Amino acid sequence: MNTPARSLARSTARLAAVQALYQQQMEGTALTKLLDEFHQHRLGKEIDETHLAEAEVEFFDDLVAGFDARRAEVDEAISGKLADGWTIARMDKTMLQILRCGAYELIARADVPAAAAISEYVDVAKAFFDDREAKFVNGILDALAKDVRS
Repeated sequence: MNTPARSLARSTARLAAVQALYQQQMEGTALTKLLDEFHQHRLGKEIDETHLAEAEVEFFDDLVAGFDARRAEVDEAISGKLADGWTIARMDKTMLQILRCGAYELIARADVPAAAAISEYVDVAKAFFDDREAKFVNGILDALAKDVRS
């Protein structure tokens, strides 16, 4: 059952996953160390500058470890939706992690409705960017969903 508390816990897990992938890209943190660090210090129940609201930890783990295991497939799917001349290497690092999490969820989590996943990552984008970038996330993930969810 999808309760408001579960929805919030999943939203929090998505935001944390984007942050974890960003940290991994910027610092090269090993997956096991990254997951442990987030479990110990970032996925708590307190809400302040360093703690997120309670996250659905298993969902967070799947987003981060699942993307890590399927990185080439996910990045190829994203690359296929970028405009000519654009590559993943040219993308803003935060934007890339939002798209990676969203694309992984669309590809690997058939239990999550595509519209719900897209909406969630548009909201994550709005936390970091303006409407233009949020619309970009919506466009890329919507196009990807049409390919991977038939």
